[in-house]
Amino acid sequence: MSGPLLKVQDLVKQFPIQGGLLSRVVDRVHAVDGVSFELAAGETLGLVGESGCGKSTTGRCILRLIEPTSGEVWFEGKSVTGAGRRELRALARDMQIIFQDPYASLNPRMTVGAIVGEALTIHKLTKTAREFEDRIVQLLETVGLAADHMRRYPHEFSGGQRQRIGIARALAVSPKLIVCDEAVSALDVSIQAQVINLLEDLREQFKLTYIFIAHDLSVVEHISHRVAVMYLGRIVEVASSQALYTEPRHPYTEALLSAVPIPDPSVTRKRIPLQGDVPSPIRPPAGCHFHTRCPIAKKGLCDSIKPELKSVGEGHQVACHLRS
Repeated sequence: MSGPLLKVQDLVKQFPIQGGLLSRVVDRVHAVDGVSFELAAGETLGLVGESGCGKSTTGRCILRLIEPTSGEVWFEGKSVTGAGRRELRALARDMQIIFQDPYASLNPRMTVGAIVGEALTIHKLTKTAREFEDRIVQLLETVGLAADHMRRYPHEFSGGQRQRIGIARALAVSPKLIVCDEAVSALDVSIQAQVINLLEDLREQFKLTYIFIAHDLSVVEHISHRVAVMYLGRIVEVASSQALYTEPRHPYTEALLSAVPIPDPSVTRKRIPLQGDVPSPIRPPAGCHFHTRCPIAKKGLCDSIKPELKSVGEGHQVACHLRS
């Protein structure tokens, strides 16, 4: 296949706020504000930023779990945003999601076998009961669970095991793209490492492509080929994992990286504290959204003109007027 596996162009999502006696729309939450990027087959793109910056909303808009307000998404050259119900159902086989909370994302009234096999039934991927059961056993063993787990219920498993069940469910339809929506943030640190290693092994084994959404920069560093940093609904920097962590260009990225703990006590890093709080997405600042907290913001420029993502090196893009 020539061209990117996934292309996102000017994606926008606004949530209406209703009020008054007639429940009219009185304002809007600007959750995603013009996000654009491309993703090659077999690549892992890390999507990072503070809570509430629009990472999860972006991932769910790409899959049409949430309807975008505007913008375009293409998967293998086919329009996702313009797809009808039947086309979208077919695309669902190629695009899956692993949810953040392994406790809330699994139906407590269904057995593990029913949860993992639900997609097999919907898409009619098995013909006999024996084939159905064999496929479920294969999926469970692929993610490190035992065959007899299929007859048990989610409450009988630990958080890490539940997330493995969620991964098996996503793998059931043999997808090409998986959105990992904070897939390890609810797990203990030791379990996080196991799940990340599993995801990397599965990517190589099944030639998968990931969008890995997280707020922990240290987690994203090890699994991602490229990293996109989001702030208040916009992507402010995109670079290879190595370039972003060694030579960050955007002031927001620099501040985020300065807060990441270093395990070696002999190594010191200058802390860059950010002033104030994240502005409300209901009324985001004009110009650069980050200018209200930026230590190098220039009055008359950053507070009035929106910066566009521009190249500052091979594969490295920054949305900043003062960094080029």
